[in-house]
Amino acid sequence: MDFYDLFFYLSMGGGLLMAFALGANDVANSMASAVGARAITVRQAVLIAALLNFVGAVLLGSQVTATISKGIIDPTAITDPRVMTLGMFSSLLAAGVWVLVATLTSLPVSSTHSIVGAILGFGFLVGGPEVVNWLKMGGIVMSWIISPFFAAIIGFLVFSHIRKTIFVSHDFIRQSKKWGAIWMALTCGLIMISFFYKTPFGERLDLSLGAAAAVCLVVMAGAWIVTRRGLEKLVPDPAAGAEGVEQVFRKMQIFTSCYVALSQGANDVANAIGPVAAVYVLAKTGMLAAKAEVPIFMLVIGGLGIALGIGLLGHKVMATVGEKITTLTNTRGFAVDIGAATTVLLASNLGLPVSTTHAAVGAVTGVGLARGFKAVDFGVLGRIVIYWVLTVPAAAFTSVLIYRILDWIVS
Repeated sequence: MDFYDLFFYLSMGGGLLMAFALGANDVANSMASAVGARAITVRQAVLIAALLNFVGAVLLGSQVTATISKGIIDPTAITDPRVMTLGMFSSLLAAGVWVLVATLTSLPVSSTHSIVGAILGFGFLVGGPEVVNWLKMGGIVMSWIISPFFAAIIGFLVFSHIRKTIFVSHDFIRQSKKWGAIWMALTCGLIMISFFYKTPFGERLDLSLGAAAAVCLVVMAGAWIVTRRGLEKLVPDPAAGAEGVEQVFRKMQIFTSCYVALSQGANDVANAIGPVAAVYVLAKTGMLAAKAEVPIFMLVIGGLGIALGIGLLGHKVMATVGEKITTLTNTRGFAVDIGAATTVLLASNLGLPVSTTHAAVGAVTGVGLARGFKAVDFGVLGRIVIYWVLTVPAAAFTSVLIYRILDWIVS
């Protein structure tokens, strides 16, 4: 077995590790608000998220990754394919280890920023500062501020609207049915837009703006009708009061959480499989490429790793995001999902490098602040932010260390 074949198989293992870590940490965020609000149990959340992430990764995952180095370094500046192979493998291990460490301490971090930091460290080591895209790194630093604050604002506004239009009214149930159907229609519209413009599935459809808008409007109208009729059956008792309102939003919150899980599987699997695809191309051709074709079996491995991660360790981060930052109910959890999903969608279309993890935590915080500063545990929030700031340098340092060891072994 030659050098490239050996490291291709090792990279498959590294990709599985990264996918496992991604599932245990990032993906757990998609169900955290539903679990925290008691809409579903942890076991149900694990099963739903594992299934939808696997389906999203395999059926909607990209057949061609984005730039294999995430745009952080210029792969053509590193002319030795053996160096690139060692670097991609080192990056996978480093990012996977950091995300696992964060998961074991029950703190949510970004797998995207972990792999970015790992590739940055390797690139800086072998090519110097000139191979690093510092503008892209600046964008990532800005995303630490932009995504959580933007999600917090949306979550704050959505929950404030729900409280003002429903809980303050004299007819809780009638208002919750009315606005619940409207919010579900808007959510379905958001989901359709995300599928058209955020996933490779939408790119393959290649719909015009007018056609995409027409489909979204039809889906929104259908969602409004179905939700309105469904809510009439779900909450028949007009005297149910505030608990009846939570019952209305309970089913809708499960739906929005499922959307986040599906879209994460479709998009985030590249964090684990992108570097593996790079090594795959190097093993097959001995040459570097800006993009790499991803065989279906790699997507399957990525999907399985994500499913295993959330199944075995996902409950740790779920508890932090869903319960420890602030107390969540179904209406609050629904506002969290809307805030996080909208932030990721808008940022993606604007080309801003944001993290679903950061958006979810920001939205939870915003919803908590809608009830006052005392409703948020800033001690937990502070520890999370410290891990966010440490993610890129920690992954970079670990990547450099692993690369040095591997380079010493093979040379």
